[in-house]
Amino acid sequence: MPRLPRASRIPSFALAALALAPVALAGCTTNVGTRLSELGEEPAMTKITDPTKAPGYEPVTMPSPNAEQTVHQAGSLWARGARAFFKDQRAKQVGDIVTVTISINDSAKLNNETQDNRNDTNNSGITNLFGLESKLQKILPGHPATSSLINTNTTMATDGKAQINRQEQVTTTLAAIVTQVLPSGNMVIVGKQEVRVNFDVRELQMTGIIRPTDIDQLNTVSYDKIAEARISYGGRGRQSDIQQPHYGTQLLDIFNPF
Repeated sequence: MPRLPRASRIPSFALAALALAPVALAGCTTNVGTRLSELGEEPAMTKITDPTKAPGYEPVTMPSPNAEQTVHQAGSLWARGARAFFKDQRAKQVGDIVTVTISINDSAKLNNETQDNRNDTNNSGITNLFGLESKLQKILPGHPATSSLINTNTTMATDGKAQINRQEQVTTTLAAIVTQVLPSGNMVIVGKQEVRVNFDVRELQMTGIIRPTDIDQLNTVSYDKIAEARISYGGRGRQSDIQQPHYGTQLLDIFNPF
């Protein structure tokens, strides 16, 4: 098989881009089909489903202390840890609902600067070599002086600056469902909320592990008391599509070496 000329060879990053093109086209086709089906209409909201039936759902396994024997007090109508005389209204079993308050006010400001200066000079020569130094002038091209055969001078300077000024604020309230009660008594909660405004849908998702003692009298728990918390706030729709580059631009950004 004849070998392609150098000008016709395809770079390796271009081959990788071509290999991933079907995947990008498949995702692009799905997105285009969804957008065409919603042409002139609001984006459809997802159905309410059992979070434990979602693809990829796995029960949480955490280390738990030894179970303690329950002590019942004879002749007492008041249950230990109860917040109401007749029944504790706080979430305590699978299927119960607990309110989660999310108030994130995160800010970060970083300034980094790195400077590096380097100046190297190197002079090498052969002044005496068993009396053969004069013959080197005949062997080496240009008849250089043996006292200064090598003369190098290197100067390097690096000045790097980076600045980060970020401020994020999210304040909202979300109702979550208890999906699992661990042997320790801690509960796994999952919550999802969708709000549609005009042609954009805002999605809020969270999951984590809470302690029953962190639930207050109003059956509410703060997000900073949730262990292994995963909180996601985003959206989809017309405005989100405009703010996000198309698949072709994202693919070129990944494989563009310049």
